[in-house]
Amino acid sequence: MPVLYRKSRLLRRSRVLWGSLTLWRPRLIFWCGALAIGIISVGFAKLADLAQKAFAATTASGQWSYLLPLVITPLGFTLSAYLAITLFPNSQGSGIPQAIAARHLREEEDRTRLLSLRLAFGKILLTVLGLFSGASIGREGPTVQVGASIMLAVARFGGMAQARGLILAGSAAGIAAAFNTPLAGIVFAIEEMSRTYESRANGLVLTAVILSGLAALGLAGSYNYFGTTSVAPTTIRDWELVLVCGIGGGALGAVFSGLALHMGQHVRRWAHPQPLRRMMMLATACGLAIAIIGIMSDGSTFGTGYEQAKGAVEGQELPLLFFAEKLLASFLSMISGIPGGIFAPSLAVGAGFGSTVGTLMGSGIALAAILGMAGYFSGVVQAPMTAFVIILEMTGDHQAVIPIMAVSMIGYITSRILSREPLYHGLSRVFIAAAIGARCAKELSEG
Repeated sequence: MPVLYRKSRLLRRSRVLWGSLTLWRPRLIFWCGALAIGIISVGFAKLADLAQKAFAATTASGQWSYLLPLVITPLGFTLSAYLAITLFPNSQGSGIPQAIAARHLREEEDRTRLLSLRLAFGKILLTVLGLFSGASIGREGPTVQVGASIMLAVARFGGMAQARGLILAGSAAGIAAAFNTPLAGIVFAIEEMSRTYESRANGLVLTAVILSGLAALGLAGSYNYFGTTSVAPTTIRDWELVLVCGIGGGALGAVFSGLALHMGQHVRRWAHPQPLRRMMMLATACGLAIAIIGIMSDGSTFGTGYEQAKGAVEGQELPLLFFAEKLLASFLSMISGIPGGIFAPSLAVGAGFGSTVGTLMGSGIALAAILGMAGYFSGVVQAPMTAFVIILEMTGDHQAVIPIMAVSMIGYITSRILSREPLYHGLSRVFIAAAIGARCAKELSEG
């Protein structure tokens, strides 16, 4: 009798637990948030593609249309900088530094300065505007800030205390859905976002990546970002590419990230007395310079660079100086202060560098482009595991697993020797200081 009583009591308790709204409400909100990241990421990608096509169509028809970027690009940059400063502060740049900074902040008010649904909307709007203006930016970094913002809102609406873990999960889901690279999303969260393995957050990250990935697959289908290739080193000269692309790509990436951090400090000091006016002036100047570079390169440096990188991965030789032109356009887009990421442009720069190296060495363009992407991207973000996994998933080149791993590691070591501070983490300190400074100023004015 006591045994039956205990069994019936456990059964009643389990029914209460399973049917408890308090128990299931946070889970349902979290699942809906993860699905929303996948759906919004696909919609964001469609809008970004439409914006690039609209810019290309506008500047490719008519006798004097090639001069239109001299008007459209500076005006678009100026408008984007104005809206970012006045309506959507902290939406500037990639969005990954904001997500990293938010994980280091303890106060909810400080986090919401960097991650919110309003900022997510502004990030999408202004990134699309930038691409419509011909900016050399990507949507993948912004998708990280959008995903993290959605998950921080989930923590608030669902009454969940794991804000740091949810930001991590949203960031991973954003990368996974943006590139259709679920493994890269998980590795990115561990290596780049947190710089350590957090076992308490692994369930959140995995669940978010799975659900956002399912939503993206349902809308966009299964695909490899750059298609599928199966090139691999077969000669001594091919293996020499590993060393050249690793050292050269890593050094080039270190130059980009080091200059970005250095110039960012000078720009902030210069703009401090009149931030709105001077940042709009800078954005206009950068937009004009990017328009000139785009016209000189016959339009190849405008936009994300996806078509050029995909062509190189498929074996099409790129112009010898394309990588230098694209790097300069990406650098100017970054320091201009408009919202936009560097993931896709970095892959285009790396593919262009690899194509140039392959042409000069007489090696296969496809293999050289893939290795160039791995070396340069690893040098920029100083995250070799992320670089290796994301490029492997985007190209499907399982025949070159070891060479891609080796190039990523060589690029990382080279970059660390030349530039000690990782780009995203260096930029995140700026947002941390600004968020804390804004809160302290508010407290002083109220007190």
